[in-house]
Formats: sequence, C-alpha cells, structure tokens
Amino acid sequence: MASLLEKVHTLIAANLHALVDQALQANSLAVLDQYIRQVQDNLEDLEDAAATIGGEVKTLKRKYDEFAAKAAELDRNIDLMLKEGKEELAIAAQSKLNSTQRLADEYKAQYERQQVEYQKLLDAKLKLEAKLTTVKQERDELQALLDLARSKELTTKTIQSLDNLVGSGDRDIARIAESIRARLDKASARAEMQATRLDVQMDELLERHTLETQLAERKKRLGLA
Repeated sequence: MASLLEKVHTLIAANLHALVDQALQANSLAVLDQYIRQVQDNLEDLEDAAATIGGEVKTLKRKYDEFAAKAAELDRNIDLMLKEGKEELAIAAQSKLNSTQRLADEYKAQYERQQVEYQKLLDAKLKLEAKLTTVKQERDELQALLDLARSKELTTKTIQSLDNLVGSGDRDIARIAESIRARLDKASARAEMQATRLDVQMDELLERHTLETQLAERKKRLGLA
C-alpha cells in the first residue's frame, strides 16, 4: 500500500510546466500521453485498493459493534447477578466481559487504523483525478497549438513553391500562383491569430496553477488549510 501511495504522490507532484516544456521542445505529445497512461493505471490500482480497504473497514466496524454490544450486555448482566447475590455467576461473567472487551478494543483499534488508510486512498484518488483533468486540458491546448504549427509549416512550404512558379515566366501560371499565394497568406495570418490566442490561454492556465499553489501554501502557513 505504501508503495502505491508513493507512486501516486510522485504523479501528483509531477511538474506540469516541465512536462509541457518537454512536449513543446520535442514537438510531440508523447510525454503527456505517457503521463496520462501512468495516472490512469494508478487510478485503477487506487480504486481497487480503496475498495479492498473500504471493505475491511466495514467488516472491522461491524465486528467492533458486535463485541461492544456483547460487552455492554455482559456488563448489565453482572450488575443484575450481583444484586441477586449470584457471586460465582458474576465472576464468570466478569471474566467473559474482560475477554470480550479486549476483542472489542482490538477491533476498534484495527478499524481506526484502516479508516485512516482508507481516507488516505480516497484523498489521493481525488488529487490524482484533479491532476489528470488538468493535464488532459493542457494536452488538448497543446494539440491545437501543434496542429496550427504544422499547418503553418505546410503553408510556408507551399508559398515557397508558389514563389518559384511566380518567377517561371508564364503569365497565366504566375497569376494563378499569386492568387493562391494571397489566399494562403490570409490563412496563415488567421492561423497566427489563433495560435496567439491559444498561447495566451495556455499561459493563463499555467499561471493559474502557479497562483493556486502559492495560495495553498499561504493558507497552510496561516492555518487556514
């Protein structure tokens, strides 16, 4: 269990800025896709572990309740026995009460320990799900940026080819090439505007993540967490 939580905490602590930078530098989403796969695999493991521990918590709680109820009943019976002068029965019942109470205490201690572990798993699951949502959003933004970049590269290559046609000497070919070139220039300008807007959105998203982290640290320092 500790090993699973360590892996999850490592994924939660992953620097998304660094992942995004790697994806941009490599002009590929592979690094983000790999991270997403790791998160999804660990989420499945977390869900299985949480279900197992959650089942154990319910079982231990039920056992504790059963033995606590038996202990309470024995305690009442001992009082009745003593009032009726049944000393020997009271002694036997007291011995049984002691062992029953020990078992109840043991089940309670186990239940409380497992409850803590169960809550850790649930908290880790929520944090990892939030991280997965964020990185998927950033992946979509990066996909759009990379698509625009590839489109612009293709446009640039086409324009270069048309430039050669413009100077080829055939007036009809030159006129058609110039017309196509004008349309490509317009498409390229539109792509640049879209890319700029996506760049701003990406910066806002990453900056928001930084600001939220700073505020969380400040709340923790002020005891507001």
